[in-house]
This record gives sequence, C-alpha cells and structure tokens, in this order.
Amino acid sequence: MYMVIAKNKRAEAHLAIILANIMFGLNYSIAKGVMPNYLSPMAFTLLRVVTASFLFWLISIFDKSDERISKADYPRFIASGLFGISFNQLLFLNGLNYSTPIESSIISTLNPAMVMLIAYFVLSEHINFVKVTGLLIGASGALLLILGKGSLEVGQNHTLGNAMLFLNTLFYAFYLVVVKPLMLKYKPITVMKGVFVVGLISLLPFGVYDLATTRWAVIPPMIYASILFVLLGPTFLAYLLNGWGLRYVQASTVSIYIYSQPVIAALVAVSVGMDSLDAKKITAAALVFAGVYLVSQRPDGWLVSILKRIQRK
Repeated sequence: MYMVIAKNKRAEAHLAIILANIMFGLNYSIAKGVMPNYLSPMAFTLLRVVTASFLFWLISIFDKSDERISKADYPRFIASGLFGISFNQLLFLNGLNYSTPIESSIISTLNPAMVMLIAYFVLSEHINFVKVTGLLIGASGALLLILGKGSLEVGQNHTLGNAMLFLNTLFYAFYLVVVKPLMLKYKPITVMKGVFVVGLISLLPFGVYDLATTRWAVIPPMIYASILFVLLGPTFLAYLLNGWGLRYVQASTVSIYIYSQPVIAALVAVSVGMDSLDAKKITAAALVFAGVYLVSQRPDGWLVSILKRIQRK
C-alpha cells in the first residue's frame, strides 16, 4: 500500500512540475511584452513578489495547522529567499528586458547541469550514467528547437542582459538545491511564505520608486491581462507547484523539466498561427521528453538496468 501511495505522489509531483513549466514557458514572451513600455523591470519584479507574498499569507490564514519555523532553519530560509526570489527575479526580468525570449531560453538550459553539480556537492545526490545521458538528450532537443529558429536578434545591452540571465540561472539552481530540505520538513505554503518575505524585504529598496511612479492609467487592458498572468501564473502558482514537486523528486529532476519550456512555447505559437510545425520541432520534442524520462528513472528501473549493462560492455 505504501509503495502505491508513494508512486502516486511521485506522479502527482511530476504533473505539478509540468504545469509549473508550462507557465514558465509562456512567461518569456508575455513578460517581455510588458517591459519596458508599461512596467520597468524593477517595478515588475517588486510587483510580482508583493503579490505572491500576499497570496501565500492569505492562504496560510485558512490553513488551520500553522507551522512554526525552527530558528536553526532561518539561514536556509534566508538563502532560499535571496537565491530563489531576490537575485533570481531581479536578474531575470532585467536580463529579459535587454535580451530576447530565444536567448533567454537558450541560457536557461544550463540550469539542469548547474543543479546536478550543486546537488552533487551540497546534497550528495548521486549522478549516474543514466542521468547524464538524459541530461544530454534533453539538452540536445531544447537546443535543436531553439537554434532552429534562425539568427538571434541583437539589441542594445544584449550582452549585459545575457550575463544577467546566466546569473539568474545559476541562482535558481542554488535555490532548487537549498530549498529542498525545507520542502521535506515543512509544508510548501510555509516555505513559500518564508522565502517570499525574505525576497520582499530585500527587493523593496530597489523597486519601490519605479512601482510608485508607474503610469497605470495608460496601460491597455491586454497588458493588464498579461501582468495578471505573470503575477498569478509564473510567480505564485508555478513556485508553489515546483516547491510541492521538490518533496517527492530530486532537485536535478525538477530542473530537467526546464527543457520542456521551449517546446511548450513552440506548440502555443503553432496553435495560434504564429509558427509552423515541422520535422525538426517534432524531433526536438521527442528528445526533450526522452531526456526527462531518463532523468526521472529510479535506480531499480528496467531501463536503468539495461543502460548499465550497455555501459559495462
């Protein structure tokens, strides 16, 4: 019975991570359309953190089993808040403002490699032949899809933007690794409340002026809809779903799902007539999900056993 329950939880965790990455995949183009004409990156960052903090605290009011955070865990909460909220959010939107969604997606594919190495040194998560194989297959699929779109746009300060996005990816990798023990010990809502409060306090001095001087009256309804999506989707729900998924799967497995983001973006573009589906995109999608499948394999799985035998030969 326990094995069945554990298996169901893992399946639900993978579903939660997939939903989170759908939102992340849509976020590149939607958030880019808001900046900088309607919201500055600083104002948008603070607005995201303020909204998510309020929603997490609102939900916790209706949670009857309120949890107390141990003082021994304060440093980990602070580190998670700085890595996952402050540095991550600030660098992402500022980097995206100077870069392009395509370049941002390319840089984000570095995240699983970073998580795998950090998890190996910090959490002693085992790196085996199957995980490395899945990582390479998933990366090849994502890069095939993204690079197949043609030459990248080069705008003003794009190098600075890409440098920010690289650091954003690095900090998010640290966040996934550092926050996992908290997810195992506390409820996801408790963890999200703590890390977003840390993010809010640290980001307030950087974005309060831009947010206060935003001209809300000139923002059209469609842009308001985009802002609302970013606030509720990639900021609130995606963090909550990813955090819950970390309770049942490894940090490196959560990270590998980032390869699905360019695939999701392509499928959405095709469905609304913005792009066409060809053999290259289908091949890339197959590689991405094959990589995710390999990385999520348990050590005692049938496929792992076969690959280990191949490796020995």
